[in-house]
Amino acid sequence: MTQSRREFASCPWRRTGIEAETSFLSFQSALEYVFKLSGKKRMVLAIDEYPYITRSSKSLASTLQLLIDKYKDTSKLMLILCGSSMSYMEDHVLAYKAPLYGRRTAQIKLLPFDFEETCRCFRRFSDEEKALIYGVVGGTPQYLLQIDDRLSVEDNIKKTCLNPASPIYEEPANLLKQEVREPAIYNAVITAIATGASRMSEISSKVGEDVNVCSSYIKNLLTLGIVQKEIPYGEKTSKKTIYAIGDNMFRFWYRFVPENNSIIARGAADLAYKRIAPHLSDYMGRTFEEICRQYLWELLLNKKSPVQFSFLGRWWGTDPKKRSQSEIDIMGEQNKDTALFAECKWTNEKVDLGVLEKLAERSNLFTHQNKYLYLFSKSGFTRGCIEKARKRGNVFLISYRDILKEFQL
Repeated sequence: MTQSRREFASCPWRRTGIEAETSFLSFQSALEYVFKLSGKKRMVLAIDEYPYITRSSKSLASTLQLLIDKYKDTSKLMLILCGSSMSYMEDHVLAYKAPLYGRRTAQIKLLPFDFEETCRCFRRFSDEEKALIYGVVGGTPQYLLQIDDRLSVEDNIKKTCLNPASPIYEEPANLLKQEVREPAIYNAVITAIATGASRMSEISSKVGEDVNVCSSYIKNLLTLGIVQKEIPYGEKTSKKTIYAIGDNMFRFWYRFVPENNSIIARGAADLAYKRIAPHLSDYMGRTFEEICRQYLWELLLNKKSPVQFSFLGRWWGTDPKKRSQSEIDIMGEQNKDTALFAECKWTNEKVDLGVLEKLAERSNLFTHQNKYLYLFSKSGFTRGCIEKARKRGNVFLISYRDILKEFQL
């Protein structure tokens, strides 16, 4: 047999029984052909970007419903429907009134890579650069593909987020247009949150809309996963509710790009970065908190945690003794007697004894008998802090390097 004939015989469409240049007059005839073929052997049909196809063929969902019901007892087909528009997939595929409701055998919501997985994408970056990149673009693979670990973080930011020709530059705005009808107001709400407005009244004031109006927009952003709702740890409902951007790419873009838009449009990426750079350490604070949470979950899953928590969250409220606001970066409970409390510092200075004493003081706002204190630091700890932690016995001093070791990075 000649090489060309061997290649012909091994082609995927030959193995499925579909002849070359086979054409169909409709989606229904094409799909029914596949359903019939799968009656003989196991086959997989993946339809990518399902929402786009259904917009061009309004009857596709009903056609699939008909064929699934018709061939459910004879077909060995595994049908996979993929879609990047989360709202469409939830409303038109998973929802009770959707034609395909009740016909799925599984559903997967693909989440971005976590910090550990993101780090494994880049071998050339320094340890600190890996955290910075995670803070800038998050763990979405498509965004990570735009990053070049042969360049510095600064150059990567200039090449992607501060470059109008970059695929990432307009990505947040384009994704928003895909999901909502009034992107202008949504953009204003997200920008308000990204630049420091966390409470509903603050967001409303920045956007210039009534609280009730902003509330409806935020509700949709919560559904899309762009915004996260937070309440103090241990409270089910609270007037202290705050809002934050859930995706790192969105958070970085809306924090820094809109205010530098005119500069970026003129190709002055260097100037834009100089304005951004002084704020990066402060911006990374929230990213480091998330990395520390992932570390604590890693300890729990590896049976190394002294506290068997089921949830981690932030706490904030009033210190009755000082009559002032107080905050704990991370808190988790095993039961009413045992809990952990953590403080996270992404700074170039070593964490000193004062930070440990403040965390211990804030933990005393709670009545747990067994308290474990975690201090997380980018740059290590002072001698006084280390000695005090050793004397107390319930304190864990975790450097950023320790986190990387736990993740085996």
